[in-house]
Amino acid sequence: MPSHSPLAAFSSLSSSSLSVAPSPPAAPDSVVAALRAAGCVFAEAEAELILAAAPTPDHVTEMVERRVRGLPLELVVGWAEFSGRRITVAPGVFVPRRRTEFLVAQALAQAPDAAVVVDLCCGSGAVGVALADGLGTVELHAADIDPAAVRCARRNVADVGGLVYAGDLFEALPGTVRGRIDILAANVPYVPSDEIGLLPAEARDHEPRVALDGGADGLDVLRRVAAGAPDWLAPGGCLLVETSRRQAPAAAAAFTGAGLRTRLAVSEEEYAHVVIGVRP
Repeated sequence: MPSHSPLAAFSSLSSSSLSVAPSPPAAPDSVVAALRAAGCVFAEAEAELILAAAPTPDHVTEMVERRVRGLPLELVVGWAEFSGRRITVAPGVFVPRRRTEFLVAQALAQAPDAAVVVDLCCGSGAVGVALADGLGTVELHAADIDPAAVRCARRNVADVGGLVYAGDLFEALPGTVRGRIDILAANVPYVPSDEIGLLPAEARDHEPRVALDGGADGLDVLRRVAAGAPDWLAPGGCLLVETSRRQAPAAAAAFTGAGLRTRLAVSEEEYAHVVIGVRP
């Protein structure tokens, strides 16, 4: 795909296309061989993680079989590393991408003294947890429309004293945070609908479409978040949303149109593009 495509932001989580391999024994060398034969690029590292996570040889065999069938490694072992913490993930829940750590860093730089934080479209809750870790004592709220994500996020967010709600964007949030939010992080879906089929199989086949599909141009949810944010942000509060290079100008225009002071932050190394809007 060309580098400007939003698909470039959805790189394969751990490997190339996987093919089904026979059930391997639990010996480390056999695990590595089975993973390598299935197309895992980092077979040795994956084998080490699987062997560490599996309580018995039978579990090793089961986990390797799931991996060679194409399940993302993070869902096989039950966690993803994000901002130095292990985030619990579960089947049917979006796996946090390491590039989204750039959004967290931008939020902390923009509002280092934030007291009220909201993680919207929270998925596993990884962004909210990372922000709470970076800020210390904070009032954290997270929300997602997907019940599976809400269940998973509650396991992670509970560790930092946060609360998770089920519902559609701002409708899920308690009225007590309206006008008080210092950081509103929204990792919205932003893949155009007709490009979902071009995503790596690990995302396309194993993550919920609601966490990927951003509508015709990928910006449907982003526009809704930008339009609603000024009513919920505190004066000087900021909204941060990840997008792609190609979509960034239109995303920034949506922020500006909502009355936010807008800028774009880019990490070429991580291929991360974050639109930041501040309520005057």
